[in-house]
Amino acid sequence: MTALSRFSTLAGQRRSGNGAVRFAITEDWLQGRTCYGGLIAALAVVAMRDRAGAAWPADVGLRALQTCFVGPIGPGEVEIGVELLRQGRNVGQVLARVQQQGQVAALLLGVFSADRASALPPRRPQRPAPPHEADALPVPPPRPRGAPAFLAHFDMRWAEGAVPFSGGSGYTSCIHMRLNPDEAASVSAELQTVLLGDLSPTPVVGHLTRPGANSSVTWALELRPVEPGPPDGWWRADNESLMVDGGYVNQAARLWAPGGELAAYGHQVVAVFA
Repeated sequence: MTALSRFSTLAGQRRSGNGAVRFAITEDWLQGRTCYGGLIAALAVVAMRDRAGAAWPADVGLRALQTCFVGPIGPGEVEIGVELLRQGRNVGQVLARVQQQGQVAALLLGVFSADRASALPPRRPQRPAPPHEADALPVPPPRPRGAPAFLAHFDMRWAEGAVPFSGGSGYTSCIHMRLNPDEAASVSAELQTVLLGDLSPTPVVGHLTRPGANSSVTWALELRPVEPGPPDGWWRADNESLMVDGGYVNQAARLWAPGGELAAYGHQVVAVFA
């Protein structure tokens, strides 16, 4: 599992006697009272690949990941049990159940496959030019007191849209982002896609004037294999709050890899406590 195995050291992987995989969640990955959802999803993908083992050659990639965040995950050990639902000729479907202290905290369904021969002409979306390139934007100030701890693992720069809790307007954002280069060097492009796919706050929280909690309820990610690029390369997320009503937001996102390839489409239901 090469890079996938090295990634697991971020959270201390070890196998339990029942075949599940256990990870130690540390406080530096917290988002309020729960762990950052992107990390939980990435660890579940590590466990899914661990369960499949030699059955999957190197060209089998994660094509879709559906996540339901059931409950908060605090510091300490989590156990991820994995069930291979079906391994077909081209597609494998895997269920992961994340538990902490005997309680289900998240359920994930992963779909893995390799490319197949096709008579269809390819259509590959091209990354539009951003309003500002990442390196042309000012370095953000140190994180304010009370900011989520997990943000220390990432660098984010707003190219368009209101920064959260700034009293702005609009329903879209364009954000340059990356995992810290010293960590990104040992993380596969597949896992970086998952980690970064959940990073963008829903743009509508830029309307708020005071900090408040917001949390993903469900998250669907549709992926395409991409090259990882250099460890310090900038990914980019284009986000839109499609519908806002009753304290919930329906959000859509496109995540672009450093080389300009479309890495994933994302769709979320986000609860905003404000």
